[in-house]
Amino acid sequence: MSEQAFPGPALRPVRLQIGAQAIAGFESPGAGRPILLVHGNSSSSRIWQKQLQGPLGAKFRVIAIDLPGHGASSPPPDPARDYSGGGYARAIAASATQLGLKNAVVVGWSLGGHAVLNAAAALPDAAGLMIFGTPPVSHAPDGFAGFKSLSATAFTPQPSEAEIEEWTKSAFAPGYAAIPDFVPADFRNTDGNARGCLGVAAQAGRFADEVEIVRNLKIPLAIVHGREEQIVDLGYLQRLAAPTLWRGEVQVIDGAGHAAQWEKADAFNKLLDEFASGI
Repeated sequence: MSEQAFPGPALRPVRLQIGAQAIAGFESPGAGRPILLVHGNSSSSRIWQKQLQGPLGAKFRVIAIDLPGHGASSPPPDPARDYSGGGYARAIAASATQLGLKNAVVVGWSLGGHAVLNAAAALPDAAGLMIFGTPPVSHAPDGFAGFKSLSATAFTPQPSEAEIEEWTKSAFAPGYAAIPDFVPADFRNTDGNARGCLGVAAQAGRFADEVEIVRNLKIPLAIVHGREEQIVDLGYLQRLAAPTLWRGEVQVIDGAGHAAQWEKADAFNKLLDEFASGI
């Protein structure tokens, strides 16, 4: 992905080398509190254009990275180990260290939210976390009950074009007509092993108990939800034991689906600004 992928003011490219792993991304021109943005399954830093650009990116030092095997980041050296919640968490923590992030807000969308929760203990300098499109999972029998639907396409190494199209539609509010072309393109561009290995890890129970992570957090946690969300159940989020939940409740964005940061960017950016400014 080139810098020309983002229209408008120029962004600084991020190029990190973490052992054998190359991590790419973009950084906004702002100098305020750092905000690290982590995308979801088979996506890339391009989904954060509306946060990197404009007033939010001018006010804060906003950084969006590509997870291993996604966007312009290289596949990891050990796919079976690294394409997992723990593997992505290690990449996030190492990226935060290399970027020198102090007192940062770390934001995770969908799979990125799971990864951010996994990384929480390795982010001692984080001021707060924000997740959306992310129902924390647990080892309980109903540990995946926060998903209203969980498409097998998200774990399929080589899905068909029809499967990609159906998955893409589910990532937005029903009938949303302005789905950007880069969303399915990023899905196709993602290393298929990222989906396959993630599915194997989940089936084998190789994932952290994120409900317990949320229960034991010591820093503020903002949970955001699109009211037209097709993948995650709002009631599940509202029932979570989250002692540090920002404002004491899940923040619901009207008219947004799974990709609230794109569909209702102004409302999402307002919440992120208030969270980053107020904690």
